[in-house]
Amino acid sequence: DVRSRREGRDLRKMGFYDPIKNQTYLNVPAILYFLEKGAQPTGTVHDILKKAGVLHNFALIKRNTINEQ
Repeated sequence: DVRSRREGRDLRKMGFYDPIKNQTYLNVPAILYFLEKGAQPTGTVHDILKKAGVLHNFALIKRNTINEQ
């Protein structure tokens, strides 16, 4: 987003991953919202979302939306 620098403040917290504790928290509704708007996750984030099943849910939602049209 052009409103914030790359290393600036967060626009919205999407979650976190702690590799030491092997703990992940994802704000799935917010993530799905941005994916629907065309956001492209980085490779690492893509792997985390895939492991958590978020990308599978997004694909199902997208498929249902296309079928309804």
